[in-house]
Amino acid sequence: MSDQREIVTIDGPSGVGKSSLSRRVAAALDYTYLDTGAMYRAVALYLRQQQIDLDNIQAVRAALAALELQLIPAVREDDDVGVVINGQDVSRAIRSPEMGMLASKVSAVPAVRERLTVMQQAIGRAGKIVAEGRDIGTVVFPDACWKFYLEADPAERGRRRAEQLRAAGQEVDDQELLAMITKRDRDDQERTLAPLQKAKDAVVIDTTVIDLDEVCSKMLEYVQDKKIC
Repeated sequence: MSDQREIVTIDGPSGVGKSSLSRRVAAALDYTYLDTGAMYRAVALYLRQQQIDLDNIQAVRAALAALELQLIPAVREDDDVGVVINGQDVSRAIRSPEMGMLASKVSAVPAVRERLTVMQQAIGRAGKIVAEGRDIGTVVFPDACWKFYLEADPAERGRRRAEQLRAAGQEVDDQELLAMITKRDRDDQERTLAPLQKAKDAVVIDTTVIDLDEVCSKMLEYVQDKKIC
């Protein structure tokens, strides 16, 4: 038994397939799927609802102290994880492009990241989880057994996200969505606190022209071959 934990981390920008692949890998391994992106989106929505000025650190900390956040496992593999904050089901509200942009901004606030990192690490303490996000393999679970970093062409990521949103009944401006994705990439990569970056020991997979089944197979093969925990 090594010091590493039975945790799979999947990092990368939006639209590379992190959520879909995390659900598939978790199901195949019989692990728990931890959607950290949903947690940041939920906090972003909560702070906006509370009209909290993100520059007011005391107000942010006070709001976070009163926050109760619960993740609800998806019923079907293709469904998103449900989220409840202080008794309010915000599962649908957090999935808009606007909340994605706001989540990126909120995630750069130290008090928010500290709180959620502690929550995520508590969930991962028992092991046997698949966690996805932007700093999971570098900051949250640097001792994870298996780390992946997914990437894809921005235009393809925009197409996928637009398709997903339209399937959910939302109207989408393709060019506006691509601009938002590009901006979020830049914001996530350039932020001082826990920026989006590849862990040195992560396996990098470009998903631009590879379907999810093939990527999932590659990931599971690596996990099975690298049994170090």
